Amino acid sequence: MKSVRNSWGSNDRYSRRQVLETGAKGTLALGMLPFMASLAGCGGSGVTGSGGSSGTRSLSYQWTGTLLETISAVRPGPPMTARAIGMVATAIFDAWANYDSIAVGTRLGSRLRRPTVEHTLENKNKAISFAAYRVLVDLYPARTTQLTQTMTDLGYNPSDTSTDTSTPEGIGNTVAAALLQFRHQDGSNQLNNYADTTGYVPVNTVDTVNDPSQWQPLRFANGASPGYIAPHWGNVVPFALSSPSVIRPTAPPAFGSPTYLDQAQEVIDVLSRLNDRTKVIAEYWADGPGSVLPPGHWQLFGRFVSERDDHTLDDDVKMFFLLGNAVFDAGIACWDCKRAYNSSRPITAIRNLFAGQQVASFAGPNLGVQMVDGSQWMPYQSVNFVTPPFPEFTSGHSTFSSAGAEILKRFTGSDSFGFTIDIASGWSGFETGVPAEPVNLSYSTFSAAADDAGISRVYGGIHFRAANIEGQRCGRLVGEMVWNVGMSYINGTAGDRVA
Repeated sequence: MKSVRNSWGSNDRYSRRQVLETGAKGTLALGMLPFMASLAGCGGSGVTGSGGSSGTRSLSYQWTGTLLETISAVRPGPPMTARAIGMVATAIFDAWANYDSIAVGTRLGSRLRRPTVEHTLENKNKAISFAAYRVLVDLYPARTTQLTQTMTDLGYNPSDTSTDTSTPEGIGNTVAAALLQFRHQDGSNQLNNYADTTGYVPVNTVDTVNDPSQWQPLRFANGASPGYIAPHWGNVVPFALSSPSVIRPTAPPAFGSPTYLDQAQEVIDVLSRLNDRTKVIAEYWADGPGSVLPPGHWQLFGRFVSERDDHTLDDDVKMFFLLGNAVFDAGIACWDCKRAYNSSRPITAIRNLFAGQQVASFAGPNLGVQMVDGSQWMPYQSVNFVTPPFPEFTSGHSTFSSAGAEILKRFTGSDSFGFTIDIASGWSGFETGVPAEPVNLSYSTFSAAADDAGISRVYGGIHFRAANIEGQRCGRLVGEMVWNVGMSYINGTAGDRVA
């Protein structure tokens, strides 16, 4: 197949990455890319997928790529990213459902279904494009110029705001408007830039720790001191969950308890044994600024599956609908838990628990691991993004990844993944010359990839063991619930009820 290489801009923390992603039947060139290949039909050349037979992929696949490119450019927080992914996938599904004989939309049910004679690829493509475009412009108005160019490159008129539902553009515009009307009132506070609606005030400040068991905002090396991202997110209306609290785990180990101390010591010990392979795992999954974040990472994997299995448009619409809403609900469940327990990150906890003691710590880029006073302990992360700005329990990586893996297992009928990543020497954005030799990461199953995503945060000093374990449990439950509700729309058994 054709290999397409993309690279990050020179100012991006991942600009040195050149990674080759290899599938069971072919290869794709990737860095930690915002999209897996040039967007066929969207101003870029076509790419034949591994196992694929055509020169271009479906428009569902392509609009997912446009979404990921937009996420990378705008850089919102993880839960907002997950919501956007779920919304775009739902808009595409809702438009497509009107050109299917069974499926029903999430907002308007089967009320706009078109006659069978109109169930053509051309009509489906046009309808889903207008739906995706309208939702993307609403979510990312600063990217209107780029998104409008995408529509123009596809041969569609982005100025056509028709709501005549006898036409595909009217279908797309109408279902997008219905979804946006609903989601503008879903508790996310999108129209006010996702500002907190709950009045959260941290117990600790960047300079003073009043309670080391509670989350603390941090000051990074570049002077940035971001506040808690989306403390209100547990109040957002989910796609499938009746309430995020129904799967909320019990409290994590109590701060200072023997179990808690064991977990803290484990993080110190793991970091003391870091090698090039575990450093690569920590950084590959970090998905920090400039990337598509953990929710987007699993859309990349969905695009890989699409190519591997030579998906049709119908296949992609269904898969991304399920996968997008899985990460959306995973974000709500995880952020509900983070707010409920407000637990401190390892950097705050370890510095307080081990102050006055010598512990192994990351000493900084290319300085290795050194023994320092516990009050100066540092995780293995970029000095300009040393720990994400929200509480520790549970792990977002674990929750997003396990939810995504659960959907992909169910959709493909197998846990088989066949995804391998050859990471070149000198790839790291944290340190120069790391890894010293190429490192291969291979994921034979979706579950193995989700496991690595979770443990990577322990390697990096971002999470404790319990946050990973409980995050994975919650993610699997989310995946199951989203699957059941999503399939009711796909199979038409949801009737005309709304999500």
